[in-house]
Amino acid sequence: MTRLNDSDLPLSLLQFCDTAPHPCSYLPGREAVSRVAIPPQLVGADIYAELVRRGFRRSGDFTYRPACHGCRACVPVRVPVARFVPDRSQRRCLKANQALEVRERPLGFCEEHYALYRRYQAQRHSGGGMDDDDREQYVQFLLQSQVDTRLMEFRDGGQLRMVSIIDVLDDGLSSVYTFFDPDLPAASLGTYNILWQIRQCLDNDWPHLYLGYWIQECRKMSYKVRFRPIEGLIDGVWQELPD
Repeated sequence: MTRLNDSDLPLSLLQFCDTAPHPCSYLPGREAVSRVAIPPQLVGADIYAELVRRGFRRSGDFTYRPACHGCRACVPVRVPVARFVPDRSQRRCLKANQALEVRERPLGFCEEHYALYRRYQAQRHSGGGMDDDDREQYVQFLLQSQVDTRLMEFRDGGQLRMVSIIDVLDDGLSSVYTFFDPDLPAASLGTYNILWQIRQCLDNDWPHLYLGYWIQECRKMSYKVRFRPIEGLIDGVWQELPD
């Protein structure tokens, strides 16, 4: 067990437990360890926001950050939205998807959402471990939350195209997970979703959009650093990442 700085109440009420080593989902041949905040019941909105600023992420009821032995490949990243300027490709993406209808839905199980999630995992992340998620695993991963979580769906002419789970913080949004129609690669729905989240931050005067972890060696994460400028939490300090 470890603690963060005990003077930082109410974080001092938490303990942090490291999981057993397990195969890394992003870098083949490596083992990963996660540091989990416990008990999860104490991680309310204020504590969660502070943990996110310290590089933590949320999966269901659990808030964690990497604590891998001898590896610091995972870099927490965030977009300072006031300084973000979309490039030509991102402007095209915004224009191509401007007809999408966005609606907030209750944070609960929906068969249509789950079917899209299964299709997305099977085609985009086959063999990644989540392509066999049953309903219970899906609910535990995305639909259990003790903080201010929003489920947003994106439709085109009534057809479900994308679902995005986001957490509302006191200084922005944390992008939890997004899945979309894998048969529409040209639509760049994942890119559009981040651009949409940036716009929500701007509209609400929130300074940051937190995008989770970026790993330089992981091709699947390369999209995150296309949103410039972008900051990384390095040695406990948020700093702009170089091109």
